[in-house]
Amino acid sequence: MSAYFETATGDLASEALHSFADVHADLVSADSRFGFLTARHPAATRTVGLLSGGGSGHEPLHGGYVGRGMLDAAVPGRVFASPHNRQVYEASLAVARPGGVLHLVKNYTGDRINFGIAAERLAHKGIPCARVLIDDDLASDAEGIAAGRRGTGGTVLVEKILGGAADRGMGLAELQDLGERLVAGCRSLAVATAAHTSPATGGPAFTLDEGLLEYGVGIHGERAGSTVSRRPLAELIERMTTELLDALPADVPVISLVNGLGATTLLELYAAHGQLARVLRGAGVPLARSLVGNYITSLDMHGLSITLMAADPTALGLYDAPVHTPALRW
Repeated sequence: MSAYFETATGDLASEALHSFADVHADLVSADSRFGFLTARHPAATRTVGLLSGGGSGHEPLHGGYVGRGMLDAAVPGRVFASPHNRQVYEASLAVARPGGVLHLVKNYTGDRINFGIAAERLAHKGIPCARVLIDDDLASDAEGIAAGRRGTGGTVLVEKILGGAADRGMGLAELQDLGERLVAGCRSLAVATAAHTSPATGGPAFTLDEGLLEYGVGIHGERAGSTVSRRPLAELIERMTTELLDALPADVPVISLVNGLGATTLLELYAAHGQLARVLRGAGVPLARSLVGNYITSLDMHGLSITLMAADPTALGLYDAPVHTPALRW
């Protein structure tokens, strides 16, 4: 039996979607037929709609980032499953502007397929559509992984910065180009001391012996490429940060995201951020902006991820632009 609370319909994701819209009715609305969220008060200056989506179980991603300054729409699938292409298509129709719609897609096979089918249908209808593929996960950057790097924590930063750019009236090609440049300068790495609880079995998705750590875990509970001995937090964060910096342009200011995967305390996350800042100072890398908290989770996994994004003055200005969503606002 599942360890999660069960609903009468057996469709936890759908019921949560509509309840989320009720709670945040001042910011978002839910489409009851096709199952997606749209922003109630998007900026009138936008010429392009921004849409993202993916499996449920990563809350507050993506629905939490629907609203002024970020997404026009979010399309959730079932837990860890891609949304259906019909959902993506209908949501795109709902938020497309005169300049079209931009899809922000995490690099997973199901997401690429379903967003791709929706884009083809939009093209047949004469609606301009482009895609930014987010593939920031350093752990899956290996020759043996055919699908390439996974999309993880960098998704939040990309959505925030592109949201600021869209509010300034940037066109579809410009937004796509900016998004691709942001992704190219962004890498993430995640670790876990315990797996999430599997909705199917009610038990842990994987088990770890005492004193071990999954180094490079995925947000769907994918096992890491290596299982290592647990070390003090300072040593762990130094290793993670050093590997991330090696994959980024040198001597460039960065935006950081220290993210909890669902069951990690804020005490741990802020301690991890402190170690991250220490390593960056030692490397001479300016830490321009920071986020700490649960922004893209993996149900109840006990772990954390670090994301670093190279940020020029343009990106920082767009990151600082006003945002008002259920999960992020300033």
